Amino acid sequence: MEYTVQKLGQLAGVSTRTLRYYDELGLLKPARVSSSGYRIYGQAEVDLLQQILFFRELGLGLEQIRQIIHDPAFDKSTALKEHREQLLDRRRQLDVLIRIVEQSIEHAEGRMTMSDQQKFEGFKQKLIDENERKYGKEIREKYGEDAVNASNAKLSNMTQEQYDEVTRLGEEIKTALAEAIKTGNPAGELAQKTAELHKRWLMYYWKEYSKEAHAGLSQMYVDDERFTAYYDTDQPGAAAFLRDAIHIYTGVKKA
Repeated sequence: MEYTVQKLGQLAGVSTRTLRYYDELGLLKPARVSSSGYRIYGQAEVDLLQQILFFRELGLGLEQIRQIIHDPAFDKSTALKEHREQLLDRRRQLDVLIRIVEQSIEHAEGRMTMSDQQKFEGFKQKLIDENERKYGKEIREKYGEDAVNASNAKLSNMTQEQYDEVTRLGEEIKTALAEAIKTGNPAGELAQKTAELHKRWLMYYWKEYSKEAHAGLSQMYVDDERFTAYYDTDQPGAAAFLRDAIHIYTGVKKA
């Protein structure tokens, strides 16, 4: 079956303006353009639009989606299975949050006692699940199952004070890194202060510290575009600068 841009928009619940924008980006091209100048979409484009909307629902940017779906290695069946797993992860996160809200209601009404740790269990589990979904495979291959499981357990058992502190440290690192980049010197005082802050932040997650592991993680920030995007969003080159600062801090030479 074929659809005009208006009919496809109605079918998918998106505006015709959005579909035209996807065309301009090279994200979703029509199968053909009619003699009257109308964009015509076929079954392949319908399926592709579904994939795009799945990716959008999972929070991916349009440029990232375009790269994924136009990758020669892109496989629709595999992508759908990954979508399913990510949605199941999200459902599990929501189930945990719903359970905690219900417990909080009972606690507020005096029908049960709830510890401070229980009050924040769902938020920490959400963070663990998100990290597993985004980076779990790579991190487990690099550091091993035991190390990752120990890190997750450490996060799960954090007190609220510890959770607040590690969150604050994460923001302090980004601020310090931005100031250090202005100096252009990864060996400078500001850059080395940033590396020290990063070590302190890591120790809220890691069971024990290793200079080699610290340096290896900083290299992953550059090698993996997802990590790079986190640091480079506000300051291009930030991930590489942090990597260099950490290698100097640890004394581990870059490979």
